[in-house]
Amino acid sequence: QVQLVESGGGLVQAGDSLRLSCAASGLTLSRYTMGWFRQAPGKGREFVAAITWSDISTDYVDSVKGRFTISRDNAKNTMYLQMNSLKPEDTAVYYCVAALGRIIRQAVKYAYWGQGTQVTVSS
Repeated sequence: QVQLVESGGGLVQAGDSLRLSCAASGLTLSRYTMGWFRQAPGKGREFVAAITWSDISTDYVDSVKGRFTISRDNAKNTMYLQMNSLKPEDTAVYYCVAALGRIIRQAVKYAYWGQGTQVTVSS
């Protein structure tokens, strides 16, 4: 059974940092791209970042480039999203996702989703 479990969300002030974690189980991780989507109130799900487990290729949405860093720990089967210089517009529920194959930005292509973790950035 595939499980993706996020943690690390919270309430912070603008300019602060947070690190999200996603613990994965039930997957042969070397075959999967892992990533993060977010959904703000009243909006659709937005691609944030992704990383391939095999060759560490990464992709970021333009609005987080230079502020967010995606990484993974093979030994712990865990993926991270380090978020620095947070802005109020980063407020959203953040979802950990997994898909077979290369990095893609379409939400419908990700077969596995975590339950989400709330990130709130106050101004």
